[in-house]
Amino acid sequence: MSRKPKKGYFVRGQFIAEGSELDLEYKRELKGGFDGPSRTELKRESTELQDLGTDLLTLRKDLMEGLALPEKLADGLVEAKRITNFEGKRRQMQFIGKQMRLLSPETLQAVREALDIQRLGSAKDTQALHLAEAWRDRLIADDEAVSEWIAQYTQTDMQQLRALVRQARKDAVPVSNAAVSQGLAPRQGRAYRELFKLVRSVLTGGESDNTPDEDTEDE
Repeated sequence: MSRKPKKGYFVRGQFIAEGSELDLEYKRELKGGFDGPSRTELKRESTELQDLGTDLLTLRKDLMEGLALPEKLADGLVEAKRITNFEGKRRQMQFIGKQMRLLSPETLQAVREALDIQRLGSAKDTQALHLAEAWRDRLIADDEAVSEWIAQYTQTDMQQLRALVRQARKDAVPVSNAAVSQGLAPRQGRAYRELFKLVRSVLTGGESDNTPDEDTEDE
C-alpha cells in the first residue's frame, strides 16, 4: 500500500511540508521577514499585556482617569471588578487582554508609568507610617526623644505635643503576663492616637493621609 504523500510546496527546489518548522518560518518571512517576532516572543508579549490588564484593576481612580483608555477597555475593567464567578472572571480577563493588545505603545507606556507611580506612592506611605509609629513610641517612652523631636521639627505645636505625650503616658496600661501570653495588646487612649496623627502630619509636611492608625480602636 502506497503511503499518502505529505501536503506541502516547493520553494527554490526544496519541498516544505505544511505545519513544519520550515513552513512556519517561511510564512513569518512572507509576513515580515525573519526579524519578525517568533511565536515564543508573541506569547510572552501577550502574557505581559494580560498581567498589565490585571494590574489595572488595582489602579487608583485618579490615575485611571488620567489614562483616557478606550471605552471598551474601561468598561471591561469595571465589569471585571464586579464579577465574582471564577469562570466569568477568567473570560472577562481574556477580553481585557485582547483589548490591551489594541492599545498604542504610547498608551501602554502611560499605563506602566501610572502603575509605577501607585507602587512608589504605596511604598512611601508605608515607610512614613512606620516612621511615625516609631517616633510616637519613642516620645512616650523617653523625654530625650521629646527634646530631639523639638530640636529637629521646630514647626511642631510644642504645647500640643507635650500635652499629648503626658496624657498618653498617663493612659498607658501595664501589660500583664497573662495578656502577653494570649497575644493581647493593651487598649490605647485617645492621646495615644492623636499623638500619632500629629507626628505623621509633621513628617509628611501636613499632607492629608487616609492611612488609618493600626492601633485605632472605637471607644
